[in-house]
Order: sequence, then C-alpha cells, then structure tokens
Amino acid sequence: MTEPITLPTGGPAHPRPPAVARDALRDTVRAHLPRGGVLLTGPAGIGKTTVVSQVVADLAPRGHRVLHCSPSPAERDSAFLGLIDLLTGVGDDVLRALAAHERALLETTLLRSAQPWTTDPGGPAGGRDALVLRIAVRKVLAVLAAAGPLLLVVDDAQWLDRPTAEILRHVARRADPGLRVLVTLRTDPAGDDLGPAADRREGCAGAAELCPRPVHRLRVPPMTAHEVAELLERHDHPYWPRALTARLHQASGGNPRTALELSSALDDRVRGEGRELPDAAEPLPVPGSLRRPILARIGALPADARRTLVVAGAAVRPTVELLRRAGRQDAAADLDLCVRHGILDVLPEPGHGTIRFLDPLTPMVLRAETPYERLVAAHRALADASDDPVERAHHIARLAAGPDPAVAARLTAAASAARRRGAPGTAARLGRLAAQYTPPGQADADIARRLTAAEDAIEAADLDFARQLAHEVLGEARRPAERVRAWNVVIDSCGQAMAEIADVFPEAVHDAADDPGLLAQLHYRMSWREWMVGGSAARAHGHAVRAAHLAAGTGDRRTELMALTQQAALELFLGLPQAETTLAAALAAPHDAHAMTHHNGPLYLKHRFHLVHDELDEARAELRTLVYRLRQRGSADSLSHCLIGLAQVEIQRGRCRPALTIARQSLRIAEESALSQGPAWYAVSLAETAGGSLSQALTAAETARRHSEDDNDRLFLPRALHAEGRIRLFSGEYEQAAELLRRTAESETAQGQRDPATRRWHADLAEALAAVGAPREAGAVITLARHQAERLGRPGVLATLDRAAATVSAARGDLAHSARQLEHAAVRLRAAGYPLEEARTQVTLGRVRRLLGDEAAARAAFAGALRIFTKAGARSWVSLTRAERDRVQDGSVCAPEGGSWAEHLTSTERSVVARVAQGASNREIAAGLVVSVKTVEAALTRAYRKLGAKSRVEIARMVMARPAG
Repeated sequence: MTEPITLPTGGPAHPRPPAVARDALRDTVRAHLPRGGVLLTGPAGIGKTTVVSQVVADLAPRGHRVLHCSPSPAERDSAFLGLIDLLTGVGDDVLRALAAHERALLETTLLRSAQPWTTDPGGPAGGRDALVLRIAVRKVLAVLAAAGPLLLVVDDAQWLDRPTAEILRHVARRADPGLRVLVTLRTDPAGDDLGPAADRREGCAGAAELCPRPVHRLRVPPMTAHEVAELLERHDHPYWPRALTARLHQASGGNPRTALELSSALDDRVRGEGRELPDAAEPLPVPGSLRRPILARIGALPADARRTLVVAGAAVRPTVELLRRAGRQDAAADLDLCVRHGILDVLPEPGHGTIRFLDPLTPMVLRAETPYERLVAAHRALADASDDPVERAHHIARLAAGPDPAVAARLTAAASAARRRGAPGTAARLGRLAAQYTPPGQADADIARRLTAAEDAIEAADLDFARQLAHEVLGEARRPAERVRAWNVVIDSCGQAMAEIADVFPEAVHDAADDPGLLAQLHYRMSWREWMVGGSAARAHGHAVRAAHLAAGTGDRRTELMALTQQAALELFLGLPQAETTLAAALAAPHDAHAMTHHNGPLYLKHRFHLVHDELDEARAELRTLVYRLRQRGSADSLSHCLIGLAQVEIQRGRCRPALTIARQSLRIAEESALSQGPAWYAVSLAETAGGSLSQALTAAETARRHSEDDNDRLFLPRALHAEGRIRLFSGEYEQAAELLRRTAESETAQGQRDPATRRWHADLAEALAAVGAPREAGAVITLARHQAERLGRPGVLATLDRAAATVSAARGDLAHSARQLEHAAVRLRAAGYPLEEARTQVTLGRVRRLLGDEAAARAAFAGALRIFTKAGARSWVSLTRAERDRVQDGSVCAPEGGSWAEHLTSTERSVVARVAQGASNREIAAGLVVSVKTVEAALTRAYRKLGAKSRVEIARMVMARPAG
C-alpha cells in the first residue's frame, strides 16, 4: 500500500460533462458548419454537449443566431415539443412574414394560439396541414438566415419527437445558404436508453438527415490521461498521483463523466473512511450509479454465460481460445450472448477471437461482486491455460497468499519478458510485485528488483512511481552501488528540472566514494546539469570527457557511449574540430541497445550533424528510423524528443502540415507521460509559426518559455526565447523581437556557442536590430556569425546571413544593393534546400523592389514566394504574402517617383505616405516596410511638415488627387 496523502477540499462530480477545451474538435466543427451540417456522436457523458457549448460560445459573439433544443427521454412522445423548444426565442415579428394560414397553423403548433386545427382532424402531424407547417417553419428559418448566419442545434437527437424530426429533415433537404445545423447523437455501445429497437436501427442515418448536405460526422473521442487530470483539477477534486490518475483514465475509458464519478467515489473512501490510496493491485471503488447498470446487464445473462464472463474479466488479454483452454467449453456461445447484451465485442482474429469489454468498468465490477473462491478458481484455470509467461505470472501472483520465492522468481522472469517486448510499464509493475513477494531474508534480491522496476518505470515515463521506488531503496540500502543506482533514478526522473535536485549530487558523489564505475555515471549526469542549470557548455564538456574515460576503464559501455555522445554534442556546440571524431567513436561497435535508441544517444545526435551540414534528407531518414524503433519499444521521453527533432526537420524541408501533426504528437506524449513540456511546446511553436497561425504559435512559444523558466532549464530557454522573438519579428513587433533575440544571443554566447548552425538565431537578431534602427549592432552580429560559419563551412547559415545583411543595407537606404544581396541569398538558400527561408527572402526582396518603384519585379518576387509557401502549407506566410502582393497590384496606392506631393519627399517618406493613404496603421506600415514603428512615425512627421498637412485625411486626399508632376 502507498503512503496516505493529504487531500485538499474537493467536491462531488459535476452533473454535466466538464469544461475542458477540445480545441481541435471544436475547430473542426466550426470549419465544417458553413459547408453543411455536423453530426457529433458518442456515448453518454463523453462531452458532446460541452463541445456544442464551446462552439456556440465562439459563434454567438460573431453574429450567429442560435436556435437550440435539448430533448429528454420523457419528451420523445410529446409531439412538436422539440419544435417549440427550438423556436422559443423567435418573436412574433418574424412570424408576420408568413401568410395568414401559415402563421395561424404555426402559432397553434407552438401553443401561442388557442385556435383549433380546422383542416385535418389529426392535427398538423399529417396531410395538408403537415405540408403547410413544414413550409412555414422553413420560411421562418429563411427570414432569420437572411438577417445573418443561423445555427440550429439539436442536442441528444435520439430523444427528438418524430413530428419535429420530420420538419427538420424537410428543412435540411431545402436549406438556405445561411443555415448551419449541429446535431448530437448518443451512440452508447451498450444500446441503453436509445429508444425502441426500431428507432435504434435508424441510428446515425436518421440523425444525419437533420443536417443539410454534405454532412460531416465526427465521433467525440475519449479524453486523454492529461485531459482527465485537467478535468479533475478544474472540478476541485483531490490531487491524485499520476499513476492513480492514469488508472482513473483507464477505468473510465476516457469518459469525463465516468472519471468524475470514479474520482468522487475514491475521494469519499479515502477522506470519509480514512483509508489509504489503493495500490496497483487493489481495485478502484465503483459508485452505485455506475455499478447498477452494469450489474443489470450481467444479471440478465444465464448462469453459464456469467461464469464465462468472470473468467474473461480475470484474464489479462482474454481470447476465445484461452477461455476454452481454461475450461469454458461453450465460450463461443456464451460470449455471443454477451455481445447481444451489449457487454463486450469479440474481434475476429484467426484462431483467437480477442475479447474487448465495451465498458472498462465491467471487469472491475465483476471482480468486486464475484465470490473470492470463484475468482481464485478463475485465476488458477487461466494460469494453467496461458502459454504467455507474463500472463501466467500475473495469475500465479493472484493465487499466492504471501511472500514466495518461486512466485517472485516467476514475476521477475515475466518482467524481463515484458521488457524485451517493449512494455516497460508492465515490466515495472511486475518487478514491483516480484519485490513484494520476495521473502524477508532476501533483502539484496528485494532491492535489486525494486531498482530494476524503478528503471523500467523511467522508461515508461511513470516518474512518480520511479521516484517512490528509488526513495524506498535509499531508506534501506547501504551498498554504494545500490545507493548510486537509486540516486541515478531520482536524477533521471526530474527531466528538464535538474535545478530542483541540486542537493542530490553531493550525496550521490559521497556514496560513490572512489568507485570509478559509479563516478562515471554521476559525471555523465553532472555534465547535463552543468549545461542545463549551470549554463556552461565548457564545464559540461569536462564532465562528459571524465565520464567517458572512467566508463571505458571499467568496461561500462552504455555509460561510455552516452558520455561520448554528450561530449560530441558539446564539441559541436562549442565549434571544436574533434566533434566528428568523437561522434564516430560513439557510433562504433560494440553497441548498446539502450544507448542506440535513446534521445541522448549517438543515433539521435547523428541527425544534428547532418543538419549543420544542410543534409536535411539524411537527417529525416535517421529520425524516421529511430521513431519507428521507439514506437515499437522505447521510452516515451525518447519518442517525444525524436518527434520534436523530426518536426523541426520537416519545417526546414518545407513540409509544414506534417510538422504540425508531429509536433502535436510530441506534446501529447509529454502531457500524458508527465514529462517536462518545455521542449514539446517549443516544437509546437515552430510548427505553428510555419504551418498554423502566428497567434497560436505565440501562445505555444510563451508556454515553452514559462516551462523552461519554471524548470530553470538554460538549455531550452534560449530556444523558447528565439521562437518567441521570431514570431514577434514576423508580426512586425520589432522592439519586442529585438529584446527577446538579444536575450537569446546573450544566453547562447554565455553558454559557449561557437557554431551558428547549432542554434540559428543570428540572422533573425540582425534583421530585428535593423528594423529598430540599430544597423551597426546588426552588422556586428552578422560579421561574427559569418566568421564562425566560414571557418566551419556552414553554407546554409551564410545564406541566411546574406539576407540579414540585405536588410541592414535597406535600413541604411541602399535599396539597390539590398536587392542584389537578396537575389543572391535566395539562390544560395535554394541550393542549400531551405524552401521556407528562400520564400521568406523573396518576400523581403518584393518589399525592397516595391520601395524602388519596380512594381513588376516586386510582383514577381511575391508571386515566387507565394508559390513556395502554398506548396509547403505555410498558412500564416501565405496570408502575409498575399497581402503584400495585393498592395503592389493596387496601383492607387503605389508611391510615385514624382508628382506635386511627392517631389520633396524622400523614398521612405513617399512609401509611408502612400500607405497612410491606403488606410494602414503605423504598425502595419512598419511591418510592410521592414522598419520600426518609430521610423514610420518620424517619416510621417517630416511628411506632414513638408506637405503642410494636418491629418491623415488630408494626406489621403493629396495622394488620391495625384496631379502629374
């Protein structure tokens, strides 16, 4: 059992699904509504109503009128109740647009009039009145849609009364362009509370007919573990350890309402009954509200089918064949009954027939309600029947009454098997069980098993569990090797937040004494701490060299390879010539499987060496191979970091959409595994900058910066600052961009960066400095970076520095020279294989050509950039470039070289005045001319004085008049 925790005040589960944002799903709904209708499906409590509420909250302030109905089971047989609910907010003024007989019939149907139906004795449900009513409703909706976008929402369409459904289907078939329809439908896998069987057969098809075509069907997905944790926090539930939150997520199947109820039941048991938190082998409490429907379905089964279900619930991976071998000869027939009762599915697999419970709570309820003797019999039968060592060990452990060396040995072997399969989480749990079943007299074996389980937990990203096991060992172990091994787990479990464990290293070094093998492991970790927390690559390099030397002397190949990789990475960053040789030594045989698949190992570092040499395809190939291996078997931390690297490579190759998908995958893994999130948010910010929106990119960059600051992570903080600075540079916020990029330069330079290809911030900083009127400082940045890049042979960096030098020339007024530099830079970037950088250079060239008055060349430059950005899927750049191109095509606002109003103005003043006449703000003008807002203000002040104008309106009149000079 785990130690009890102090619980903060918590409340009961909220009766409605949670307000946890489903941004991607909400955005998809909003994107498809203008094209037709959207049908949201999912089981009860999954969050359909929450998504609808978020969509409505987004659209209502933007001028959408929303008509909403939420029928309930009791209202299904009440004719037109859904229509009454839907049109409640429609005033009488709208009904006046109808013909007299249409209005009378509609008012009567809506119970706004006491007049009886006169035509059809059966009321407007059939015959001529039904047709008139449908036409009347359609006309009312057409009037509303003509006044602005109209959204109809039918929440829980399975309860909608039939007459209302028929009217809405008629409207959907003849929908007006301004009408949007959003429908939700409960598709509970058990089929409960969905109305009569005849109605269930209609299913999604019937609900989809309520929507105009084309209908986009979306299934509301289960919540991730991270979203469940956020949900519990928002509803003031106690803070549960991550492993326990993961169990709540698994038991609920990601259903938010179920997760809230399970958490409340757990809170009641821990707080109300004073019990400890359940350990991994103890079932979670299931409240009666969730247990009763499950028991009702199970109770409807025959006795034999119930017994078969108990055995299936006790199995780790139940199959039809396994149940037969466990003595359930009629398993196929019994399971067929369970399928018809909506309890499980049998997935067709040759010779197996894998069994999947539709509700994850069903096995838990079965275990709690089944007599102990019957459960023991089920586990004994499954242990005899299973040919899988992992599953057999699981059942043997269930049968053991206390410590047993034979059981502990089998669990240890099963943990090894799980580890070989690439299931470190399973290995960690089995290893902990093995330690628990180890007899008291075998303390060494107990400690070894707990340490191995802790290391497996690190690989599985179960960091809380790993730390718990390590501290248990530190409280008992006396041997230096055991204590240092436990300290290593503590260090490795902190992720990027190494600043939080400053006191660990002195204790670990003290425990290591003079043992070179133990000191090698600690020096390797001290190298990371010096770089991440101390901010010194040179000192970190010294630790890495020491670690590699000590590990080689003791035959610890794994530590030697990891230390050599760290040494090579630092030498690359420091611009040292031996970096390639050191990496080759790390890649040489003999290999170590762990090092070769780790994100701090030599194979991962190899892609960075490809990148500094502008070998993008080779870098991508290395990472894709590594990602494939890690998806098969590997740590979540390594997979997340490899995806971050792959996203960056895809951006550089001009593949923005895949990059955005990959970056979001990395973030999801980091969130679900409770890893440090700064690096993943950094990757998302880069991908959003390239293929998403600048506003979302800025949010991601700011989040990355906050995470890195919270972790005191000096390694990733400058990267986050660079990402944020680039976004503000692209948005025309030059002062803020320059400040952020200066901080990036100060941090990277202080750490010892001497290779500008390892962190490519130099050109961005120079461009920001040129824009804020600091060309001399920008020139100094370019000169230093160019010297380093030429020494190391970095053509891609030199090409971006050429573009930066061109912006400095433009800031100094030498536009012709700037244009020639930009043309040269674009050619070099195309040759180096950086399409986005090439297109960005073309945009700058277009701006300079426009200032020179060469409209044809400016249009050509913008068109070339637009082609590249469009092909790459660079959404924000496409929008920006189109706006720039359109300004050139609008001849009324081009700055003339002569003419009465222009002859006394400089070229910069003429450009500013032309944009003022167009109606642009000072910030927009600054962004278009690649200058600071202060430069625009100064030019405009001088233009006012020269032209004798007192306002922007007078300026516009002068420009529009444009008499010939």
